[in-house]
Amino acid sequence: MVFTGFIPFAFEAEKMRGPMLHHIRHVTAIEELKNLAVSRIYLDNFDHITAYWVSLGLATASLALNYGVDDLHGTIMEEKNLFTWPGAQTPTYQTHDLARKKAIREAGREPMQRDTWYRRIAPTLGRSRRSRQKPSSRHA
Repeated sequence: MVFTGFIPFAFEAEKMRGPMLHHIRHVTAIEELKNLAVSRIYLDNFDHITAYWVSLGLATASLALNYGVDDLHGTIMEEKNLFTWPGAQTPTYQTHDLARKKAIREAGREPMQRDTWYRRIAPTLGRSRRSRQKPSSRHA
């Protein structure tokens, strides 16, 4: 079986019901980056490793591009469903598009939009147009 992408999320003890797991500390940015790097090494059957910048923060997500990550994700319009539970330390709004592009360029990468199959969405006359290319059989 071939996977298209892997998105690791850190365990959030503050969001657990009941006190049994509240003693577990939140992971550090270094631990997050190590997890992403090890994921890239061991999960060679995943074509893409994604950093979810809404949970990592934009600065750490930008660094992650040098730790095996090839995709920053975080444009989900309803991020509150994932990360605005009580105790969450994440933004409750979308970071401005220019800030994301700047962070990606500072990491030495080219910002681009993609579709579900990781195909580039090329801008045309100020609007995005989806690639007409069919997904390859390895992604099916």
